[in-house]
Amino acid sequence: MLNSYDRKTVVPIINSIGAYVYLVDVLEDGTFRFFAFNRLVEEDILNNANIIVGKRPEETMTPMVASKMNQHFQRCVKYRSNVVFEDSMDTPTGTRWTNHFLAPIFDINGRIVRIMATVIDTTKRKQAEQALQESEERYHALYDDNPARLTTLSPDGTILSMNAFGANYIGYDRDELVGTSIIDYIHPDDRQTARTYLQNIMKIHNKLHHVQLRGLKNNGDIIWTSNTARLSRNRDDDPIILLVSDDITETRELSEELSYQATHDSLTGLVNRREFERRLRNMLETAKEDKIDHALCYLDLDQFKVINDVCGHSAGDELLRQLTKLLQTQIRDQDTLARLGGDEFGVLMENYSLDQAETTSQSLCKAIQDYQFPWKGKNFQIGVSIGVVPVTETSGSITTTLSAADAACYIAKDKGRNRIHVCYEDDVEIELRHSQMEWVNRINLAITENRFHLYFQPIVSIASDDKIGKYFELLLRFEDENKNIVSSDTFMPAAERYGLATRLDQWVVETAFDWLNRNPENIKILFLCFINLSGCTLADDSFLEYVIERFRETNVPPDRICFEITETAAITNLTSAMNFIHVLKGVGCQFSLDDFGSGLSSLTYLKNFPVDYLKIDGAFVKDIANDPLDFAMVKAINDIGHVMGKKTIAEFAESDIIIKKLREIGVDFYQGFGAGKPQPIERL
Repeated sequence: MLNSYDRKTVVPIINSIGAYVYLVDVLEDGTFRFFAFNRLVEEDILNNANIIVGKRPEETMTPMVASKMNQHFQRCVKYRSNVVFEDSMDTPTGTRWTNHFLAPIFDINGRIVRIMATVIDTTKRKQAEQALQESEERYHALYDDNPARLTTLSPDGTILSMNAFGANYIGYDRDELVGTSIIDYIHPDDRQTARTYLQNIMKIHNKLHHVQLRGLKNNGDIIWTSNTARLSRNRDDDPIILLVSDDITETRELSEELSYQATHDSLTGLVNRREFERRLRNMLETAKEDKIDHALCYLDLDQFKVINDVCGHSAGDELLRQLTKLLQTQIRDQDTLARLGGDEFGVLMENYSLDQAETTSQSLCKAIQDYQFPWKGKNFQIGVSIGVVPVTETSGSITTTLSAADAACYIAKDKGRNRIHVCYEDDVEIELRHSQMEWVNRINLAITENRFHLYFQPIVSIASDDKIGKYFELLLRFEDENKNIVSSDTFMPAAERYGLATRLDQWVVETAFDWLNRNPENIKILFLCFINLSGCTLADDSFLEYVIERFRETNVPPDRICFEITETAAITNLTSAMNFIHVLKGVGCQFSLDDFGSGLSSLTYLKNFPVDYLKIDGAFVKDIANDPLDFAMVKAINDIGHVMGKKTIAEFAESDIIIKKLREIGVDFYQGFGAGKPQPIERL
């Protein structure tokens, strides 16, 4: 696309155009800079166009000419449409006249970043107009040989004359054109525009009128013409219209191709996200104005990455092309199917109820599920998760509508993939996901504004009952916009879902190590500092390298750090967790398995996990004084841990009676309000 190519790429493209062409960059400050010229401009107009490449008009031209060009460029940007203007320059052989046809070039976000100007030499036409006034003979010579179509019309559009070049170009003898209507040689779809154009010309004398129209040749070919006309009078003082028509078919086709590329995906030929959002915006407007219900479907392919990883990206591209054809067979002609991203598609269903959209989505889902993709002798299957949302008069903005569709799609993924989720009013699951998505911005902002804090909570040995803080767990806290302190249970699920958990874990490690490094007296009395890690962090090799590097850079002894991972995270990321534990235990770190007992399937894996501590899930601990079953569960977990040589820590030890029960069972440590409430680490 000409909006993104560099000069080396663009110049061969514009050199292929049989007209004078130059490109102008639209700068962020609203000014303009010459970007490139084609060979015709350099050889025939400017002699050495490269000397003004990269410069603004005011740096290379007279103030009057620069001001005029800037005004036309500004009109093109302001009205986001084609602009035509006429210019002249003095050359050693006299004055040269040109028509400049400006076409805006948009980037993917709809911003005009470049202007393409096609320049047509109108010097001969100007000479013809001057000759008309000076000499009848000279006028006819220039008139017939002019490489543009010159036509004289009566006020109603009847052709009074046409030059020989123009008549021959459209495939007629000029004598057979006289007396016919110019409208007959205009494309049927543009004839009403042409009639309005003639009417406007008749209203103002000596004013130039411009319009682009599709014309018809005698053989049926369609050509685009740029038409310039003015009202004049003949010798008898009767009104006549002087019309000059230049062929801009090549320029117009290039402009249409650029427009197509700006609104369509090059791989599948479907409309792209920018055009999809424009059509969705129109759909939202019609829903509000005309009270018509529509629907939006958001599709995300399941297991598409497997195809790319196993077969390569060429296979993935071919699969997307085949799925495009498959999806098009499942929707109506008036529906819009778009490619929104790598393996994401969208469907706009106009004048469609939510129930109808759900039925169609089920068909889309089944079609993809049943599709066998053949590649090099093997067949592959994928699935799709689809979110369906209504587009009605009560719908919000385009942003909120797309956000709801995206959230519905990911709910479908969370529920097992290869299914759909329909978003109805007051959808609790959608609200929950939106709440989590809002946390993403809040977390990023809080990191930037340093509004995360470390708290500590003592872990007390039942044998010594020492609460001085020789054992403690570091807890992450968030300070909200109103200075309220929020626990990690509130925001960590969102952080894990949207890939921010590792960043937060790194912040905790960095802050904790820096604090310990600055306070060596705490290291002296410290037995063990527990630091929580999320499941996704265990699979991040760069985080493992970061921790090892932090040990090298600080005076924190590795044997004073115990990394804490949840039972669920360890089992879900078994291979990664084992590697992570093995490497850091090799440098002296200890490990604790948190929330143990919440998933008893882990008993199978426990004997293979080289952890040092088991944290008994507080859900069992908090009622052991009243519930015999909970008491038995805690005792069983404690016994298993001791048999395996691991120390046990009971969470949620909130009262003396709970601590007494834990002592009866023989638990090694307890943690909870009975041991001490979480406090800022600065108070340790």
